[in-house]
Amino acid sequence: MNAAPADQIRLLDLQAIDSRLDQLAHRRRTLPEHAEIDKAAADHTALKDLVVAAQAQLGDTTREQTKAEADVEQVRSRAARNQQRMDSGAVTSPKDLENLQHENASLAKRQGDLEDIVLEVMERLESAQTRVTELTARLEHSSVVVAEAEGRRDAKFAEIDAEADKVRRDREAVANVIPADLMKVYLRLREQQGGTGAARLYQRRCEGCRTEFSITEFNAIKAEPADKVLRCENCGRILVRTGESGV
Repeated sequence: MNAAPADQIRLLDLQAIDSRLDQLAHRRRTLPEHAEIDKAAADHTALKDLVVAAQAQLGDTTREQTKAEADVEQVRSRAARNQQRMDSGAVTSPKDLENLQHENASLAKRQGDLEDIVLEVMERLESAQTRVTELTARLEHSSVVVAEAEGRRDAKFAEIDAEADKVRRDREAVANVIPADLMKVYLRLREQQGGTGAARLYQRRCEGCRTEFSITEFNAIKAEPADKVLRCENCGRILVRTGESGV
């Protein structure tokens, strides 16, 4: 394959531009903000789960308190009815009166036990409310942390994308003057060779794979016509001769 020396040298310009685009794409993919956002998002999700669990616990404890208070009120009402009957004189039988007095004594003990339960539940309810409040505040803060990290990432994206847009315009200007057949080979090799399709021959070395040619190999390169598109025998990349190639 043949191509004008100037077109071959333009491949080096194109390669430099493509390498810069690859660097920008890599930088965009590997911004430290990505890991920061992932961690912040994971923390946020974990906190959200904790808030849901704490709210469920608060709901359960609230219902437990309502039931305990209802139990106390039920016992208190029963004792009050018994006392009203005894005070009214409606109970004339000594045995019935004794039974009511005994029941009220039992109810008084039962009421005391239930009131202790209410106090214990109230303490747990207060603790549950405090936990929900604390976790909710932490969840709100974690949302801010995520948003701030995303903002920093987006700012870096904008910076990188702006540079990439400029570099792509430069690439278009260079690519448009390179012959289509030469461009096709370059693109194929670039895909096969990890992003580098053309490399400079610097003195006796291929700058693509860093192979240094023997004197015999170098003399063979010297003997090739200037418009011959050379390929490195080691890596297969297009080997571009310049004024620093020593040929």
